[in-house]
Amino acid sequence: MGSLHDLIVFSHLRWDFVFQRPQHLLSRAARQRRVFFVEEPVLDGTKPRLDLNTTREGVTVVRPTLPAGTDNQAIPRRLRELMGELVATQALERYVLWFYTPMAMAFARDLHPAAVVYDCMDELSNFQGAPAGLLAYETQLMAAADVVFTGGQSLYRAKCDRHPNVHAFPSAVDVPHFAQARSIVDEAADQASIPHPRVGFFGVIDERLDVELLGATARLRPDVHFVMVGPVVKIDPAILPQAPNVHWLGKRSYDELPAFIAGWEVAMMPFAKNDATRYISPTKTPEYLAAGRPVVSTSITDVVNPYQPLGLVRIADTAEEFARAIDEAMAENAETRQLVADDFLAQISWDQTWKRMDEQIEASILARGAAVLDTKVA
Repeated sequence: MGSLHDLIVFSHLRWDFVFQRPQHLLSRAARQRRVFFVEEPVLDGTKPRLDLNTTREGVTVVRPTLPAGTDNQAIPRRLRELMGELVATQALERYVLWFYTPMAMAFARDLHPAAVVYDCMDELSNFQGAPAGLLAYETQLMAAADVVFTGGQSLYRAKCDRHPNVHAFPSAVDVPHFAQARSIVDEAADQASIPHPRVGFFGVIDERLDVELLGATARLRPDVHFVMVGPVVKIDPAILPQAPNVHWLGKRSYDELPAFIAGWEVAMMPFAKNDATRYISPTKTPEYLAAGRPVVSTSITDVVNPYQPLGLVRIADTAEEFARAIDEAMAENAETRQLVADDFLAQISWDQTWKRMDEQIEASILARGAAVLDTKVA
């Protein structure tokens, strides 16, 4: 059954932004124990407070609210006080601290967990607008952590020399959810009027998207329609390519995604090759495959390996290559590719990933307890 310690999770992402790695893992964790998902603070209150909301998955989302105009130097102190309040009011006696953002080290140091987990899903210091002090706080977190998880093999290679207990847990997938796309007849109404053939993308649209590649590919294939589903963040929407065959549909819920991809001939990942994408392991890769769609991607390291050798993803970095790869994907033998994909996907479910993570957490709790006992005996 694994550890029954509660989890206090510190995240730079809002729970209701995009349903991705944290939501998949913590929803499963919440089946066994209490999970408190602490978001970044909102500065619009009249006095410090914690707003708690329980999601349908059973996770308690904790949103700290501080008075408007709170001085930056005072924010960590206020948050430390609120974390103490959370522990007291929720009767948290045995708990594990789980970090997605190293910045939370500024206000988590007064807590007394049974273990500390760092789930490093991205190299946040490479992202646009990364906060000052992030690398220094990550150094502190690596020193405090009992176990470190990484979101892919590239990140594992970047972190494994910095901690004695690092484990790679690349992107997994909820196959039944996305496999719905293989049999959906009534596709998403928003794209029903868009002509075929369609090549689609879903996910956050930010500095990781190669907008020039997308625009140039769309010009090379004017009869192919490119469907972009997801919120636009951190970049100016004015730089997004505008053309009759490029369609920006905005943010959609996780539940809606199978109905969109059901109407695509090909799924794509036109990622830029930059610092922000150097270590990414896109969750959408196995999701596209579970939906039964051929995939075309730029040469992201954690996409090339393991997917390209298995023939599950076509790799292309120029507009000409991308356009040809789309043509090939639309003409391929889908049955053969899907047999290979399904065999691969059976090994990487979120349920399996969470089970292995939970085992590592339990081992870390036991190791910490043994170390304390050894110290007392000595």
